Amino acid sequence: MKEIRPLATTDTTLTVPGSKSLTQRALIAAALANGESILHYPLASEDTEYTSQALAAMGIVVEPGREQWRVLGLGGTIATPSQEIFLGNNGTATRFLTSVAALGHGDFTINGDTRMHERPIKPLMEALSGWGVAIRSVQDTGCPPVAIAANGIKGGKTLLPEGKSSQYLSSLLLVAPYAEQPAELMVAGEVLSKPYVTMTLAVMRDFGIAVTANPELNHFIIPQGCYRAGEYAVEGDASSASYFWAAAAVTGGRVTVANVPSPSLQGDAVLVDILARMGCAVERTAAGITVRGTQDLRGVEVDMGDCPDVVPTLAVVASFAKGRTVIKNIAHLRIKECDRLHVMVTELAKLGVRTEERADTMIIEGKTEGSPLHGAEIETYNDHRIAMSFAVAGLMVPGVRIREEGCVVKSFPDFWERFELLYR
Repeated sequence: MKEIRPLATTDTTLTVPGSKSLTQRALIAAALANGESILHYPLASEDTEYTSQALAAMGIVVEPGREQWRVLGLGGTIATPSQEIFLGNNGTATRFLTSVAALGHGDFTINGDTRMHERPIKPLMEALSGWGVAIRSVQDTGCPPVAIAANGIKGGKTLLPEGKSSQYLSSLLLVAPYAEQPAELMVAGEVLSKPYVTMTLAVMRDFGIAVTANPELNHFIIPQGCYRAGEYAVEGDASSASYFWAAAAVTGGRVTVANVPSPSLQGDAVLVDILARMGCAVERTAAGITVRGTQDLRGVEVDMGDCPDVVPTLAVVASFAKGRTVIKNIAHLRIKECDRLHVMVTELAKLGVRTEERADTMIIEGKTEGSPLHGAEIETYNDHRIAMSFAVAGLMVPGVRIREEGCVVKSFPDFWERFELLYR
């Protein structure tokens, strides 16, 4: 159990590990390219290790180094693994590698841990079926494990029946250039987390494939082709940076994250704009993005449909703001590593924060005179983002203790060491 030491203020410049989202997308593109690619500053974490091991089981050479990885792609050739591919609770890799496996020829099983067995994948399965892929949910639940009798992807038109998870859409886009005929993809309903789709298209473009997409990101025409091997630099992770920007916000201090560029490919960098609305000062320079906090944080009403991963961070900051914060359009938080909407409301209440949970909305009543928050033991539900967001709360509230703090290895293995930099 980790007890967080309160902090009066901070004045810190630091870097964060490479983006998890970009690392996983670049790994897939490099694996499907023909030849050697070098990924600079990728994220080494539990999730990316699962992805790398799965690609190795499919015949792709991935050689990790300290600051760069070498990936030897086989031009879309996918070997049949000798056993099932296990991906823990890595939702991104599970969705991405299901489509990658469909490019192979043979029997593939994609599996994960108990929580992954509760996370839906049926919309992706239906879209792949439209491209001629024989795929089924082994337990007939619409969730992993999934079994694929792979014989390549036929291509043509298919429909993704809902866009609530951008991971389904990104998964289909990444493999579509290798279809046997030109591929066309349509999405029914609202596409959430659009910045992640834009990120996928940018990575594909950097590896030599330009997709035609409409402005709503629900209709795509993907040309046939092969990704071009080369060098790719991974931005610092904006989701990881969010905890440090939040630390500046709540303590009234300054934090500069030096390796998240502006503009960024990552939608989660929008958190700094929200912090600005709450009263913080934000500066974007070649030296990184700086947030300067304020003693007069104020609540906001915001739609977070496009950037769900920083909702826990924002919820903690809102707890120290004056007035009400309404975080809307976040039903998709319920299918993350845990039901993050419910968990954040539950755990914030332990600290004395007045909260309300609705179907797709979280309401937080900010600080009031005469009602100080108090310490508590925080259950993380083995979710890295719960642990890291409540670390920020502990900077302001004595006695915040975080259980199973090691779960941060999923995306940020040395989080606790870098968190200590705030105290210098």
